[in-house]
Amino acid sequence: MLTVSKSPLRVSFFGGGTDYPDYFKQFPGAVLGTAIDKFIYTIMLPMSGASQTNYRITYRKVEEVDRISDIQHNVIRSVLTEYKYNDPMNIAIISDLPGNSGLGSSSSFTVGFIKLISHLQGRSITKLDLMRAAVHIEADVLQENVGIQDQTHSAFGGLNLYRFQGNDFSIQPIRMTTDSRDALNASLCLVYTGIERSASATVEEQVKKTREKKVHKELTHLYDLCEHGVQVLEGNDPDRMLTELGRLLDDGWQTKRSLSSAISTPRIDEIYDTAKSLGAFGGKLCGAGGGGFMLFLAPKHAQQKMLETFGQKHFVKIATEDSGAAIVRDFA
Repeated sequence: MLTVSKSPLRVSFFGGGTDYPDYFKQFPGAVLGTAIDKFIYTIMLPMSGASQTNYRITYRKVEEVDRISDIQHNVIRSVLTEYKYNDPMNIAIISDLPGNSGLGSSSSFTVGFIKLISHLQGRSITKLDLMRAAVHIEADVLQENVGIQDQTHSAFGGLNLYRFQGNDFSIQPIRMTTDSRDALNASLCLVYTGIERSASATVEEQVKKTREKKVHKELTHLYDLCEHGVQVLEGNDPDRMLTELGRLLDDGWQTKRSLSSAISTPRIDEIYDTAKSLGAFGGKLCGAGGGGFMLFLAPKHAQQKMLETFGQKHFVKIATEDSGAAIVRDFA
């Protein structure tokens, strides 16, 4: 029986950086963002008894091994070990968009794979426990430099304000009118910089500065922008919502650029300035920085210009996604 899980990628509007334990263990943290309609798909087929190996894993490379301990893919090896699942299997990972691009793909895969293994074990895992399990694998088992927004967005789905402080965690769904939601979805788009990078490595300088409280003022401002963003999104005037949200995104991007020298590059600055000159309301770089995708709010006429300027391979239309990680279906 073939089993498929899908887990959404995400974009955050405000608060990125305050979701790292080095920050929210001392100060209130928050992230305002949304899961998007682009996914990581994890496909599992039981390995045939006639197969020469117990595990075949296909992603950027192909692994064929007999023992879980020999699996090179860190998340797959760690999850199978943690959950004591050792049935021979053929696993394939497919993504709508490139990895290492600031959309939380690594954590989205972790969430989706835990969802899949839990399903195969006959367990219906809650969204909260799914998020916590993914954070545990990445932060505790693999000792990676990760925040907790990526796992949260992918597990829960939807457009939400997440608050983190100490061991406390809360979710506030954004209450939008249909007209405002539709206007937001019509305006959301991505531009790919063409640069892939490791989030864990890129964020190293920022985490160091966070521990030393050298960027406390900037992170506090990004935290405060979350509350302003909620007020804007929950307004009743869609046009005003877009222009105000764009202005706040621009404010947040200028602040984020100051967190680390690794966040922006001349190429990233050029893309941002070009998009603004073409009529985008505002935008920001997604993820830790250094490359990946840039998020923009832009009216339809500006999006057409952006498509023509950046090219079809670099321009991606997106919308919000409400469901979070799920088992698509079992195929007999």
